[in-house]
Amino acid sequence: MTWFRAIASVAKVGGRRALSQGRWSVSRARVFPSQNREFHATIFKSKAQAAPVPRPVPLSRLTDSFLDGTSSVYLEELQRAWEADPNSVDESWDNFFRNFVGQASTSPGISGQTIQESMRLLLLVRAYQVNGHMKAKLDPLGLEERTIPDDLNLELYGFSEADLDREFFLGVWRMSGFLSENRPVQTLRNILTRLEQAYCGSIGYEYMHIADRDKCNWLRDRIETPTPMQYNRERRQVMLDRLIWSTQFENFLATKWTTAKRFGLEGCETLIPGMKEMFDRSADLGVESIVIGMPHRGRLNVLGNVVRKPLRQIFSEFSGGTRPTDEVGLYTGTGDVKYHLGTSYDRPTRGGKRIHLSLVANPSHLEAVDPVVIGKTRAKQYYSNDENRTKNMAVLLHGDGSFAGQGVVYETLHLSALPNYTTGGTIHIVVNNQVAFTTDPRSGRSSQYCTDVAKALDAPIFHVNGDDLEAVVHACELAAEWRQTFHSDVVVDIVCYRRFGHNEIDEPSFTQPKMYQIIRNHPSTLEIYKQNILKTGQVSQEDIDAMQKKVNTILNEEFEASKDYVPQRRDWLSAYWAGFKSPEQLSRIRNTGVKPEILKNVGKAITTLPENFKPHKAVKRVYDQRAQMIETGEGIDWAVGEALAFATLLVEGNHVRLSGQDVERGTFSHRHSVLHDQVTGEQYCPLDHVMMNQNEEMFTVSNSSLSEFGVLGFELGYSMENPNSLVLWEAQFGDFSNGAQVIFDQFLSSGESKWLRQTGLVVLLPHGYDGQGPEHSSARLERFLQMSDDNPFVIPEMESTLRKQIQECNWQVVNVTTPANYFHVLRRQIHREFRKPLIVMSPKNLLRHKDCKSNLSEFDDVEGHPGFDKQGTRFKRLIKDKNDHSDHEPSIRRLVLCSGKVYYELDELRQEAGHADVAICRVEQLCPFPYKPHPAGVEEIPKCGDCLVSRRANEHGGIQLHSSTPLYCYEISWPR
Repeated sequence: MTWFRAIASVAKVGGRRALSQGRWSVSRARVFPSQNREFHATIFKSKAQAAPVPRPVPLSRLTDSFLDGTSSVYLEELQRAWEADPNSVDESWDNFFRNFVGQASTSPGISGQTIQESMRLLLLVRAYQVNGHMKAKLDPLGLEERTIPDDLNLELYGFSEADLDREFFLGVWRMSGFLSENRPVQTLRNILTRLEQAYCGSIGYEYMHIADRDKCNWLRDRIETPTPMQYNRERRQVMLDRLIWSTQFENFLATKWTTAKRFGLEGCETLIPGMKEMFDRSADLGVESIVIGMPHRGRLNVLGNVVRKPLRQIFSEFSGGTRPTDEVGLYTGTGDVKYHLGTSYDRPTRGGKRIHLSLVANPSHLEAVDPVVIGKTRAKQYYSNDENRTKNMAVLLHGDGSFAGQGVVYETLHLSALPNYTTGGTIHIVVNNQVAFTTDPRSGRSSQYCTDVAKALDAPIFHVNGDDLEAVVHACELAAEWRQTFHSDVVVDIVCYRRFGHNEIDEPSFTQPKMYQIIRNHPSTLEIYKQNILKTGQVSQEDIDAMQKKVNTILNEEFEASKDYVPQRRDWLSAYWAGFKSPEQLSRIRNTGVKPEILKNVGKAITTLPENFKPHKAVKRVYDQRAQMIETGEGIDWAVGEALAFATLLVEGNHVRLSGQDVERGTFSHRHSVLHDQVTGEQYCPLDHVMMNQNEEMFTVSNSSLSEFGVLGFELGYSMENPNSLVLWEAQFGDFSNGAQVIFDQFLSSGESKWLRQTGLVVLLPHGYDGQGPEHSSARLERFLQMSDDNPFVIPEMESTLRKQIQECNWQVVNVTTPANYFHVLRRQIHREFRKPLIVMSPKNLLRHKDCKSNLSEFDDVEGHPGFDKQGTRFKRLIKDKNDHSDHEPSIRRLVLCSGKVYYELDELRQEAGHADVAICRVEQLCPFPYKPHPAGVEEIPKCGDCLVSRRANEHGGIQLHSSTPLYCYEISWPR
């Protein structure tokens, strides 16, 4: 590529200057409909005379041709220097002169060729590699009009029609593709024909933006083939059968449910055979599992024909479905529309292998599922020891409008090469309808293509005409090969159309009358391919009729079977989730305390640094203090409590992953989980060394990109794969979490109810009015409580053998005030038989508060220690007053209920005022509300004069809570 760029930089400017000065008679490029583009269309002046044989001309005299005078003098000087000493010029110029100087004159038939002509010809080849896609026949409707770039104009390079049958010496170059063959002499017509076939057919390739020469050469080897791609009879029959299934599935649904919304695939039926061939090729290359994310368009077709969800189940869902009755504790939730649902199945491939396919459920928010799929794929790679990231792959389907318009697409793309987020490449398939709902592309994006955003990641982009089945299959197979070879993202842009409106009962002619006039008369892809394959003689009409009859018979049989179909199993549980309880099954409460010797051992491990490691002196002082805390068992602060929770879960065999912006050090410089040697720059993470020979990824703490939506979605997907992992995302400040509001609203708060998918994801939201301004103060606790489904007017069952309050809520919201309680709430996420999201209103000033300390005895499971009560050692949803009041204290005049850091301020005021008759209780868990602790914490103070609730700052930012008795209806304001 070096010599190409060198020539381009010198020659291209001169060529354009010549054009601007009128030195050549070249008319302006015309606009051609996409279906009529041929290479001769760019030759603007017909010349019938015989081709003249040009005489060699000194370079310095070429001021009126392709090069200006300055450039040609420079080239002549380069040539003289090379003739004197080949080592005196760059290797690329050495290669150039070795191929052309002297060799052209000794080759028969090309004695008149000059170096300048050779250079122009090479630039023409490069122009097709760069801009050939602009001339490709991509639009099946022929509506799109594009200006063909001047770079594809023969006359720009000094050639005319008279030169088409001249032979030119191309040389034998050390590069791939068009110039790699051992055919140094070819006619210009043959060269152009091959360039047109390679770059201007039904596939338009964009890859010359990629800086890596090896990648470009790899693609050229597969694009610039001597003859176009041809499939044999067997392959064509398979593709035809798959296209028939795709087409007749949509026709069947349209016939049986004429008014139902199904967001069909009509107009892009080739997606199904394309995906199936992609998956077959991926399986041949070592892929064992694929995670799929996609919008609603075509989802039912993908579910039935690609993932192999039983057709009778799909048809049953159209008819309303039947609630399963044969499984105890089966949870059905609220449900969702059928074109949002996911599933997973194993399916055989054409090559005789089996591949596991998972289609992730998603909301109507287009592209929101993208990071979820990537996170789930990364988790699969961890749990299957897929270190090379070749066995588990992500495939994302997009719409043209959403791929260009939704910011989360870019956020997800930018995770692709980050060490703790990469999945070894994602295949992106764009179902390009050429219209987004009712919006035309000119109003939906500023770029030429909807896929241009992917160029930022050096991803190759294959634009393909959706009406050309074999081209779609070829592009999909090429994408699979790229992903498995280079482990990076690749895009297949299927340019198609939408036969109906946004949904089947929408009228698209209101806004796109011209397009839909053409669509109404446009043959289906199946009709086009049937005609093409019949012409080859490889398949007869009888063969096609038999295929179609077989498909129709199966569809009708499945429809009849759907009338009596009853789901037999919980689809929401994968193998890792076997034995976990649904919200309708009672789960026992487990203690979260740890044996004292384990706490001491892991405490030593997480506070010990290598002898030769030289951390920052301030960090060294922090770790010395932590070691002292473990040694004395006193003064455990927030960071040590968190590290102990992580370490004890690790020794129990659980995977722990913490990510977010600046989490390695911590926004407030409190965590210091990754240390940096001040001399060598080497990094050391103590939690990676809790056990001997610990898997380096078993504990992962990673600073993320500056993204909330993308990264939180990634961690959500990661947490959904395996329940035996503690996955945490921490916002830099709690205020910034609203950048991921779609994940909170559509996935985290409602995913279990809609899609029967559990997750134990922990969200840490630092907050508090500590003088850092309005954007660094509030995590908007009230929003999370408003999204909670904890019913304030219904007191749940509190009998221990029947209690399911926390299982039936949609998530947990806590505002913890001690390191020990933080330790226990994190461990509680793992030590239970179900999973539930946890929102932690984490503190800022409590990280170093002198009174916000715990003793090590509060972390253990020893009876009689401060943290142990009649229920054992576990998270305390409500903490009673610390002043050792008896259960029936007669002198308590006032009971104050509060939540969060305000407790320490109230306690300080109480001590200053000497009010021993005031009791302060902390509500640590706000959702679901802790009704059970009230008898011990509130109602056992019968002579309490009144009950107050602490208020601070903004009264409109408060949260309304209701206690277990009608006497206590109180409002707790968010402590600022």
